[in-house]
Amino acid sequence: MLGEIAPAVWAELLKVRRSRVPWVTFAAFTVAGLVGGFFMFVLQNPDRARSLGLLGAKAQFAGGTADWAGYFAFTAQIAAVGGLLVFGMVVIWLFGREFSDRTAKDLLALPTSRGAVVAAKLLVALGWCLLLAAQLVVIGLLFGTLLGLPGWSADTALGGLGTVFATTLLTVALATTYGLVASVGRGYLAAVAAMFVSLFAAQVIAALGFGAWFPWSVPSLLSGVAGPEQAGPGAVSIAGVVVAGAAASAATVVWWEHADHDR
Repeated sequence: MLGEIAPAVWAELLKVRRSRVPWVTFAAFTVAGLVGGFFMFVLQNPDRARSLGLLGAKAQFAGGTADWAGYFAFTAQIAAVGGLLVFGMVVIWLFGREFSDRTAKDLLALPTSRGAVVAAKLLVALGWCLLLAAQLVVIGLLFGTLLGLPGWSADTALGGLGTVFATTLLTVALATTYGLVASVGRGYLAAVAAMFVSLFAAQVIAALGFGAWFPWSVPSLLSGVAGPEQAGPGAVSIAGVVVAGAAASAATVVWWEHADHDR
């Protein structure tokens, strides 16, 4: 199967290149990066922001600091919360489009194993999402430099970047579950519903203090969205996310190999 994955990946990349979906996702993360820059500007200059009408007289931001550590933390939070939506849509589109466009039967008629097709889609999704995370980081570095944020150091940068990309990888692992739902549901609708339900449940369960035991809450906890007073996820919690992603990926392969693809 390994020899079949490369051409399958190439075929998936051709579909991506001819679609507008990548531009939508890059636009979404561009806006998210701009919001991060605005957030840091307001934290750094609250009085000036109010004088410019960018912030209400009584409004204030809490839980953030106008320095590089705070900026990296906010970027990781975007990758965790916003990423679950955007990364989820990437995976849902890669799998769901085959059924919505009625190309699944044609795809499976090719001399490529079904497992290779699934693996190719997952690899393209991973690369796509890592590029989005890199875009977010680049925008953050540019804005942080323009704002002259204090607290830059090699340790801060490495720790912040490590958190951002670790959060991204965990979020992508969870997004694979939506690929399974899109396959079983033979389209977008069920997978989008599953994505919003899991996102809502993640916020509620994390607020109740049980987020470490619910995989979809773990990336947010790792990013520090719950605040410094709440401990980050441990090794068991992170392992749970990895297991959930691996199980979803394996289940997707099994479904594609054994399902009755009659349409």
